[in-house]
Amino acid sequence: MKATGIVRRIDDLGRVVIPKEIRKTLRIREGDPLEIFTDKEGEIILKKYSPIGELGEFAEKYAESLHKTSGYITCITDKDSVVAVSGAPKKEFAKKPLSPTLEKIISDKATVIVKSPDEEAIPITAEENNEKRYTSQIVAPIIAEGDPIGAVIMVATEPGAKFGEAEEKLAKSAAAFLGKQMEQ
Repeated sequence: MKATGIVRRIDDLGRVVIPKEIRKTLRIREGDPLEIFTDKEGEIILKKYSPIGELGEFAEKYAESLHKTSGYITCITDKDSVVAVSGAPKKEFAKKPLSPTLEKIISDKATVIVKSPDEEAIPITAEENNEKRYTSQIVAPIIAEGDPIGAVIMVATEPGAKFGEAEEKLAKSAAAFLGKQMEQ
């Protein structure tokens, strides 16, 4: 664990303020759920809670299944990072923070389809630049109990690849299925 040198007092309601610098660095926003852990030495650990992350291995297998069915790179994300990827090197996407553009699409709860290389591609991770990497792309938000919690993303990199109605329905169905899984 890394010491920050910041000390905070607990108020009369048992609350502790997490400093703005730490919230910004860890991308913790108002309303984000935090998981609380304790250890034998009396330490309290706060960890950003990811409902999609709870699906871990299931999300990996589901992304793999979508990739095998469609033949396209498939990513499953929570609101902050890529949780599962299939069809591309994991080090390229896995556990990387999402791009601000993708975060906005997820929070807007709208499916976005990039149908040709002429359209502006949506960067998946914050580290991506806007080079023309994808020829087609679908982003289908995962919604549980009315709240956006992540996305199913399918991308094509082959020249001439174009997503049609079948791929759109596959991505939307996958997102709806994952959303239902989180509601149970």
